[in-house]
Amino acid sequence: MPNMGRYCKAYSVKNLREYQGWSEKPGSLRPDESASPRAELSDDNYLFLQENFTVTDGIFLDEYVVFDNVSADWVRFCEESLGFKIPDDLPDPIIITEEAQPSEVTS
Repeated sequence: MPNMGRYCKAYSVKNLREYQGWSEKPGSLRPDESASPRAELSDDNYLFLQENFTVTDGIFLDEYVVFDNVSADWVRFCEESLGFKIPDDLPDPIIITEEAQPSEVTS
């Protein structure tokens, strides 16, 4: 099951490609609406910059990871050039433990 992070923001591929060290993993793209694999991205496509500074082709933190070469330069580019900032008032993640899950209803 894919993991939902606390925060991500969509950016155009054109903007992400401005980073000098940008590289894409085309095999990691989300299939299109007909479930056909996609092999490439165009500048007007959008990807999601995640809270851990990876880039995904969808909202989930660990699914369809297109870019994961996270470095100090990449983080600086995200913050300074893209204006990426995790909001200070973001709530802590809700951690669901086995004990906290609702029990099954039996008749």
